[in-house]
Amino acid sequence: MENKNELIVVGTIHSQHLNSKKYSLKVFSDIIKNLNPDVVLAEIPPDRFLIANEQFQKSGKIDESRVLQYPEFSSVIFPLQKALGFCLEPVSAWTEEMANAREKKLEEIKADKNRAKDWETYITARELSGELFEDFMEEFDPIKIHSDEFDSILNIELQVFSDLFNDDLGKGGWENINEAHYKLIDVALNKITNQKKRVVVIFGSGHKGWLVKKLQSRTDIVSKNLLDVI
Repeated sequence: MENKNELIVVGTIHSQHLNSKKYSLKVFSDIIKNLNPDVVLAEIPPDRFLIANEQFQKSGKIDESRVLQYPEFSSVIFPLQKALGFCLEPVSAWTEEMANAREKKLEEIKADKNRAKDWETYITARELSGELFEDFMEEFDPIKIHSDEFDSILNIELQVFSDLFNDDLGKGGWENINEAHYKLIDVALNKITNQKKRVVVIFGSGHKGWLVKKLQSRTDIVSKNLLDVI
């Protein structure tokens, strides 16, 4: 019990950090500094991580296109790793081929008259989530993003999306890709079981609720909400 690792899932907003006032890159950076993790498990594909890490070690800059899409990593986590000394591991299962296949299949479903009802059901759920978000927060706020209400509102859309299209999208299906992400997280956590470390898992805020729920099945960690730690 005393040696269990402490785990916090941090949800990010990717490129929107660049323009957000309440959840800017500085705010994100301050959060990570305050957490002072021993291990960071990041939403970066392992193959892209190897390229980005080599670039950063050589020049202090990252040009790898996938990692550049996520400034929380390219502009904050990589530099902070050097300053804080945490172990950084990539745990994203996404591939470019998977993303392209997913988008192509979604376009096919959208154009398929036999799936018109399914698509309409999904759009209705997405609009409902959007309307509830407008009432919930005007601007991206890390406090509200890390609340149960945020996950509940987002899940209205994502659960319908998964129920209707997960099998169609194969590896890119919502449930399927999250399971694939978790397998990489699981491997990383198994390597450091009972070492009394603080582990921070950083993924887009849409994945946060799914991951938090899945991680509850582990008995070798103490899961904490970010709001209870900072």
